Amino acid sequence: MSIRVNLLPHREVRRKRQKNAFYFLTGLSVIAGAALVLLVWSVLEGYLGNQKDRNELITRENAKLDIQIKEIASLRQEIDALRSRQKAVEDLQSDRNQPVYLLDELTRQTPEGIYLKSIKQEDRKVNVVGWAASNERVSEFLRNLQNNGRYVERPELIEIKIASQGPQSIQRRLFEFSLNFYMKQNPDRLPPATGAAKSKKPAAGTGPDKKA
Repeated sequence: MSIRVNLLPHREVRRKRQKNAFYFLTGLSVIAGAALVLLVWSVLEGYLGNQKDRNELITRENAKLDIQIKEIASLRQEIDALRSRQKAVEDLQSDRNQPVYLLDELTRQTPEGIYLKSIKQEDRKVNVVGWAASNERVSEFLRNLQNNGRYVERPELIEIKIASQGPQSIQRRLFEFSLNFYMKQNPDRLPPATGAAKSKKPAAGTGPDKKA
C-alpha cells in the first residue's frame, strides 16, 4: 500500500479560485450596471425626444397663433377705422343740416319784440346777440328755447343792458342781450315736430341784420 502526499498548496489554489470568482462576479456586475445605465439612458433619451417633439409642435402652433392674433388685430384696426369713417360721415351729415335746424328753431322760438343782431356757432355752441323791447321778451325767448326747443339745449343768458344803438327803423329804447345755447347731437334722429309746434306762428322779430 502506497501513501500519497499532496504537495500542492491547497490554500493557494482555494484563494486563486475565490479571486477568480470575485473577478468574474465583479465583471458581471460591471456589465449588468452598464447595461442598466444604457437602458435607463435609452428610456430617458426617448422621453427627451418625445418632449422635444412636443415642444417643437407647441412652438409651431404658437407661431400660427401669433400670426392669427396679428390678423385679428389688423381686422380690429380696420373695423375701428371703418367705424371712425362712419362716425365722421354721420357727423358731417348732421353738421350739414345744423344751420337749417338752427334757423328753423330761431324762427319758431323768437317772440315778437326780439330782433336778432348776430348768430355765431362754434361746434355745438351757439351765441346769439340781439335787441329786445323789454326784459320780459328776453325771458320769454329763453323759456321758448328751454321748453319748446327741439334742436337746442341749455340756453343761458349772458348779458342784458340798455342798448346804446339799435336798428335804425326802431326809435324807442331797446335792451341789448347776449345768450348762449347748444345744438343737440344727431338732430336728424329726433322725432318729428308735433302738430302744435308745426302750426306755431313764426316770430316776426328777426331783424334785417340776422346772419348765421
